[in-house]
Amino acid sequence: MEKGEAEESIGSVNTYLHNLQLNPNSDKTKSTHKSHAPTLQSFEFSSLVKREWPSSLVSLCVGVVGRHLEDIIDDLAEIASTFPSDIKMALVAIARRRKLLNDDIIIALADSSWEILDISGSDVSDFGLCHVVKISKNLRAVDISRCNRLTSTGVSELLQYSHSLQILRWGGCPRSDITARRCSSLLKPNLNDVGGESWEEFDTLEFTHGAQSLRWLVWPKIDKDSLESLSIECPRIIVNPKPSPLGLRGSEVPQEAILQVVLDDPIVKDIDPKTWAVSGFISKTTLPSISSPNELSIAEKFRLAFVERDTRLAPKRAKNARQHQRRAEREWVMTDTRAKALALASKASKSLHPRNT
Repeated sequence: MEKGEAEESIGSVNTYLHNLQLNPNSDKTKSTHKSHAPTLQSFEFSSLVKREWPSSLVSLCVGVVGRHLEDIIDDLAEIASTFPSDIKMALVAIARRRKLLNDDIIIALADSSWEILDISGSDVSDFGLCHVVKISKNLRAVDISRCNRLTSTGVSELLQYSHSLQILRWGGCPRSDITARRCSSLLKPNLNDVGGESWEEFDTLEFTHGAQSLRWLVWPKIDKDSLESLSIECPRIIVNPKPSPLGLRGSEVPQEAILQVVLDDPIVKDIDPKTWAVSGFISKTTLPSISSPNELSIAEKFRLAFVERDTRLAPKRAKNARQHQRRAEREWVMTDTRAKALALASKASKSLHPRNT
């Protein structure tokens, strides 16, 4: 269709729409609504505004791989060796949501260009974390909250190798809070034995540990003593910043440092949430489900399990009973003289009167 014909067709459609009487109650109403009659352009604009763009082919493929991630864990290192860094990071986020993230997966997907690492609530241990931080040395934001298998050893390695670390999220559960309290001293700067008459003479290299680049610490259940100690000894670190346009001391609070924000959400924003729903992933804000009134009680479940086990083992018990009976008969024959004589006589008669062949 030529351009002139297309414009003419659109003009005719607009004319029909203007002449369409949507409210035929009165001429006054008609004249009032006539000036606001919708046009074809307005329909096209509204459809564009409300339309949700479909996921990209890459996101769909990543979703398929993530949905069947447990089937390829053994070969994941070989499969993901040629994946781009953002794809690897998306697979880590999916594995974390599916409760599959552990040392094997994080080691297989670790990439040197990562700037964000979210392993919160996973089974990653010190071994896996140490492997990642030695490869990904440009980490800027890390979330290790609710990681029960991490200890002060892994946290120490994280702070030692991540020289660009600005945002750290830890704690969140009793065991992680204990680890955080043990590691809080690692955030405090220590000085080597150096000489000098003024602070200006000290060089940056003369400071040891202290996570020099760390500026934001997210610790949901920080205790009062730790908070007071960090505020006095680590004034450069802002603990649990508030979500405001301008944070404390006039510095803008980054999104990754806000407690309510999930660190790896932007990584999987284009991936269908059904990808991690296959394992029944429950977000942190979801309330625990209430048991159905028709659900069997624990006592009834135990009873049914006992009946099933008893039925399954019945043939074996009958076989054991027959064996015990035969063993008892043999013992009786060997101990009783008369029974032994009868048994020997029976054998002798069989040898004297063989069966006709």
